[in-house]
This record gives sequence, structure tokens and C-alpha cells, in this order.
Amino acid sequence: MTINYSDIFKSSVLLLALGLSSCDKFLDERPNKTSSLEVTTVSQLDALLNNFISFYNEGNRTAIHSTDDYGLTVDLYNARPGTFTLAAVEFATWDKDYLPDDTREGFWSGEYRKIFTANMALSLLETVSGTAEEKAIVKADAHFVRAYSYFQLACTYCLPYTDANKTEAGLPIKVSTSFEEPLARQPLETVYNLIEADLAEALKTTQPLMQDGRPRHWRASKAGVNAFAARYYLTRNNYAEALKHANASLGEYSTLVDYNTEMRYGRPANITINAGTPESQTVTLEYPYTHDNQSDQTDMIGWKEFLYYRMLSHESWWYIPSQALLDLYDKDHDLRYRYHMVEGYSYDRGMTKPAYDYPGYVFFYKDRLPSGPTVAEMLLVKAECLARTNKPGEAMTVLNQLRAKRMEAGPWVDLAAANMDDAIAKVLQERRRELPFTQRWTDIRRFNNNDYPADDVELSRDFYPYNFSAVQSSEPVKTYTLPKNSRRFAAPVPRTEMIASNDEITQNTY
Repeated sequence: MTINYSDIFKSSVLLLALGLSSCDKFLDERPNKTSSLEVTTVSQLDALLNNFISFYNEGNRTAIHSTDDYGLTVDLYNARPGTFTLAAVEFATWDKDYLPDDTREGFWSGEYRKIFTANMALSLLETVSGTAEEKAIVKADAHFVRAYSYFQLACTYCLPYTDANKTEAGLPIKVSTSFEEPLARQPLETVYNLIEADLAEALKTTQPLMQDGRPRHWRASKAGVNAFAARYYLTRNNYAEALKHANASLGEYSTLVDYNTEMRYGRPANITINAGTPESQTVTLEYPYTHDNQSDQTDMIGWKEFLYYRMLSHESWWYIPSQALLDLYDKDHDLRYRYHMVEGYSYDRGMTKPAYDYPGYVFFYKDRLPSGPTVAEMLLVKAECLARTNKPGEAMTVLNQLRAKRMEAGPWVDLAAANMDDAIAKVLQERRRELPFTQRWTDIRRFNNNDYPADDVELSRDFYPYNFSAVQSSEPVKTYTLPKNSRRFAAPVPRTEMIASNDEITQNTY
């Protein structure tokens, strides 16, 4: 999908016309139509930003497929090649030749749609009626949306931000709804300066996360914006700022879900494997209750750890955990493994005859994982900052607060660290257990660009060769690698975007 600003404008104005009130009453009220498209009040802009359906979804296939959390193997592929798209193989092997022409890559255009909506709100803010307080709320929200989306894009399509990379290709900068703004990619430093400027404006919000007894996490709040700031500064390896904002966020809101008392299984699925053979049997797949509703947003909106509501979305419905990821869990006592690692999930994906048994990571339905900042993430940020500044005891105290809510009670809950290195290692393992897929790509990027070589990650995968149309499974398996300083840490820009810009937008150089 290309960036068509005319279409975005039309759809955004239509949302304004509908006077959307999606979340004001926790999904209870339907929008009401009006007859005018003219935007005259701040409440109309507020309704535009309140339409969480336009913002929450993140179809980032780089995050899903391109890390060592993703477990695509030759054996798994051979079990049922039709289960896997060619794009999944390409992302998993860090392709740069064929992915630019994958027409299903919508993450770039999806985030720019959000940016356009934020720009529309900012551009109209001075012309509409409303109180200064109401306008301040909308202004902070719009800057937050723009900062968040630019950060997501930069962490996907650009090289990691370092002194050595700051003049590398960044992103097209759009700060208005004008079609006349240039589309050429600005230097990476310019992009990050905009993110920080927007973040500074967003941090001016005075809105609490809890409103009318419920967390209103689809909008900017003091807890949510500080949480994003903590994530941002951790990515920049600025542990003092990351810790400051994590503490500020947790000071506003720190509620955790206790997996001992608040998680449960939902509806099981009975699947027949090896049908028509002597090995035929019916197996039962156990899913967490959060899996049960595909289209109903209630459980997702109601997940009380959210500080900002965003979901990673997987079009193929199978987050395949690597063996390395699986091995990190205490399978007897870690309730995250019990509820989120669905044993035999490969059967759900068609691997029933002959049966091939492999798990899947499941959170909300089969396709969505929480990717926005959460209370759990803030505890992990805090613990990591303490560990990296040589406070191992304090780091473990914070880490164990999270583990107490994620594991069965017992001596295995509380971890201790002998020194700084041990604390860092334990925190990073816990981070990977808690945040698989969603944060691993940006984590690897920052690990490989800090001053601590012990956390460096070089990625590799053994798989078949392929061309633009098919996997060549009759050919010998080869090893694909992504070294720590590879330029392929910037994913290819969709060629459709380059064409739509009359080649103003340029491809990454590899």
C-alpha cells in the first residue's frame, strides 16, 4: 500500500464527521452521524484521536520474523510448506533483494496514516473552538502519536541511531497535511530530533491514566507518555533518563496482572490428527482466555497492564517460538509458559497429517501481542537500568516483583545476582521471556550498539535458498547470517512507496 495522502485526508475527515466516541464509554456507544464535514470544535479532533481502531494495530513483520525469537526451521517448513508465506521466509533470512517488491508490506504506510491524522489534529487545533485545557489534551495526544509512529518506523526501516549513523538515511518528515512537503528521506538525526521534540510536547500532558475508574490507555497520559520515554531512552542506551521516566510511569500506575489468580484457560480446541490412519487421535489444545475473542476488543482493552494501547498483529496467525526462546522458560513453574505457549499449536496451522507437533505463542486470539508499553515492561526497564549502573541487588528486587506475578509461588521466584554482569544477564533473559517478538528486534539493535559487548547478538538461520517466487527445497540448506554491524538492520523500504513518490523516497543501501 502506498502513501496516498488524499485518501488519508478523506478517511480522516469522515471519521471526524462521524463524531467517533469509540472509547468514551468503554465501547458501549455507537458513533452518531452528522451532516457536516466541517471541523469546528476541539471535541471533533478529540473524537478523531479517540478512535483507537485507527491507531492500535501494528503489522510489523520485521518484528515478527526477523529475530532469534522466531523459530522457522527446515524441519518445520518440511512438515507443511504451504503453511508459510514466501515473505515470512524472506523476513526470517533478512532478505534485501525480493522484499522491496512484496506488495503486502503495509507497516510503512500504516504508520504514516497515523502520522497524517496527528498532523491533521495539530494543523486544525488553532482554528477550532474549545477551551485551552481541551486543546492542550489534543495537542499532547497528537504529538505522542507522531513521536510513537516515527520511532516505530525508524526502528524498522533505518539503521540504529548512533554517532556513526546519524547522517544515514532516515525517513520522510511530514509535520503538516500539505501535499507539498518533500518526501525525500531526511538524515536519521533529523528524525530523532523530531521524535524528541514531539516527546517533549507529549510529556506536558496532565491526563491521568485512570479515568472514571478505568485505565484510558488508548490515549496519551502521564503514565503512558513516560513509559514511551523510558522505552525510547533505553533504546538510546541512556539509562539515567530511561530510569527516570520508568519511575515516573510506575509512580502514576503500577498494576500488574497476577497470573496465579487472574489468568485462566479459555475455550479448548479439539483437533483430529493423522485421520484415517492407525495413529488417528483427537488432541485438545489449551488456550488462554485472552484467545477466545477475535473481533471483540473487550479483553484487549481491559488488559490492565497497558500504559499505551498498541498490538503487534500477525497476518499468518502463528508466532513460532524458537527453541532458544522456549529453553529460557521454567516449564514447571512459569505461568507465562503455561498459558501463552500452546502445545501442539502446529495442528491448528494444518500440520495434522502426518502430524507435526510444535507450540505457538498465543496472547490475544492468534494474531495479536501487546506491543505498547506496559507496567511489566517498565519494571524490566527499571531493573535493566539498575543492573547496567552496577546495582545488582536493587535490580533483582525490581525483577522479582514481576516474577512474583508470573510464576507459581516457590523458591524459584526470587533471583539473586552475584555482580553487575550476572544481573544484566538475568534481566535480559527475563525481558525476553516477558516480551517475546514485540521488543526483541529493537533490543538486538541496541545491544549491538552499546558499550557492553557481552550482550551482542549475531543472528543466523539454516534454511533453503529461494528466489523471487518460491523456496527451493530441493537445493542444499544454507546458512543465513545477520552480523551485528550489518546494514540489513534497516529493513527494505517498499518499492511501492518509492514509485508513488516519483523516486523521492530512496532505498536503503546494503
